[in-house]
Amino acid sequence: MTRITKLKKGLDIHMVGEASKTVRDYTTGQFAVKPTDFSGVYPKLLVREGDTVKAGSPLFFDKYREQIRVVSPVSGTVTAIKRGKQRVIEEICIHADERPAYESFGTGQPSGMDRDAVLAHMLKTGTFTFIHQLPYAIVASPESNPKSIFVSAFDTAPMAPDQDLLVEGEGEAFQTGLDALGKLTTGKVYLGVSPSRNRSKVFHEARGVEVLHFEGPHPAGNPGIQIHHTDPVNKGEVVWYLRPADVVIIGRAFLQGVFDATTLVALTGSEVREPHYVRTLRGCSIEGLVKAGVEGDNLRYISGNVLTGTRIDRRGYIGYFHNQISVIPEGNHYEFFGWALPGLGKFSVSRSYLSWLTPNKKYRLHTNLNGGHRAFVMTGEYERVLPMDIYPVHLLKAIMVEDIDLMENLGIYEVSEEDFALCEVVCTSKTPVQALLRQGLDLMRKEMS
Repeated sequence: MTRITKLKKGLDIHMVGEASKTVRDYTTGQFAVKPTDFSGVYPKLLVREGDTVKAGSPLFFDKYREQIRVVSPVSGTVTAIKRGKQRVIEEICIHADERPAYESFGTGQPSGMDRDAVLAHMLKTGTFTFIHQLPYAIVASPESNPKSIFVSAFDTAPMAPDQDLLVEGEGEAFQTGLDALGKLTTGKVYLGVSPSRNRSKVFHEARGVEVLHFEGPHPAGNPGIQIHHTDPVNKGEVVWYLRPADVVIIGRAFLQGVFDATTLVALTGSEVREPHYVRTLRGCSIEGLVKAGVEGDNLRYISGNVLTGTRIDRRGYIGYFHNQISVIPEGNHYEFFGWALPGLGKFSVSRSYLSWLTPNKKYRLHTNLNGGHRAFVMTGEYERVLPMDIYPVHLLKAIMVEDIDLMENLGIYEVSEEDFALCEVVCTSKTPVQALLRQGLDLMRKEMS
């Protein structure tokens, strides 16, 4: 009998604008790789403006872990290197060639290779950067020995892309990617599936993995939640995790000997005329998508989902690890006596509005915080939406006072920003929970290195 881990804590946010399963090809000449997407990587450039690159050519490496290199998703010319405050590199912009050219890395079957050979191939092709690790929720270190590796086959975030569709027709590449991951750990490779969401044979016929079954509201699909309930991270231990679309690209690199960053991206949100999927490459510009499929002004464009994604403008670029674009209204307006109205059309976690009578209703949500920053008080709201056996408020307060020992005791090695995203949504104090948690994770990494 299949054992299913049923999570009761959490919150599903139903929003208007989920993508239909229509797939369209999207071509654009403009791409960008954003070093800020790579948590824990301190970039040192390998290219200059005017340089020509191929798909798979290294753009920069981590100056503290030089074997970690981030490669170009396309072939073309580096047109700009944009910097922000303190000259932080924000974007490496590339104008793509009409006909792509690829760096050749050689093919191989991971099942017949040892760990060192598999790892060397992934580092050379740039596919190793798809792997993240706990603790610290950063790009994994190739020198570490993970006790297990997790792949979550479903996503429970608002309007999230259908993971079954993302791997459709990619069964061989996905299995090859799993075989490669299996060589990188002395423990198990876990594949987390949802019986109610996953129907694809690609997942159900996967070999060399232990399949875990999860059900429940968001964040049940987060790798961090599945790790917590299966193989928790203790001090001195490391667990790696990644998403199915990333496993496919790893597999292609072994089968084809090139870095093929082709993927599906869900164009979602209430302001999109016809939400759908587009077949494109990592890091593509969204300008053409916005011009053709989005209505209205005063909108928020987000690379990723509305909880954890990155704000971009209408000429921005899709994040390296994102398979979703969300477009919702800006919340820069105010409502007179809004708190005193029945609120039949307003989303609320509590029963403040009568909308709680229609729990499955989909909402056209905006970005308004509905209030300003307040004292950080204990309300019990965090514990209702975080299915982890930790004390989130106590942990965040320990981060505020930079108490290293207390942060350890309260479970900071097990968490990432995406796991705490709902805490930020329900926070009555309007605390920037995810940014605060990232400060704590960075502090712990600095102190423990």
